[in-house]
Amino acid sequence: MNKRQYTIRRVPIAVDRVLRERARRERKSLNDVALDALRQAAELPEPPAVFTDLDDCIGTWEDDPAFDAALAAQDTVDESLWR
Repeated sequence: MNKRQYTIRRVPIAVDRVLRERARRERKSLNDVALDALRQAAELPEPPAVFTDLDDCIGTWEDDPAFDAALAAQDTVDESLWR
């Protein structure tokens, strides 16, 4: 998706207050709130949600004895370091 950068000047104080309050309340950046307001004013649909979780990884684990051995080696304690 192509994106453009804007500089908007002479924003009325009342608009600034509303946008900043909305950003604070929704815990979003001022930029994100302003983009939402512009999108709504342009009567564009809300973009689909973007998920950044690890659901795609579910069920893909494969046992790897070499990895398990390396992990176990990290759990060993060198007794000489604790004297």
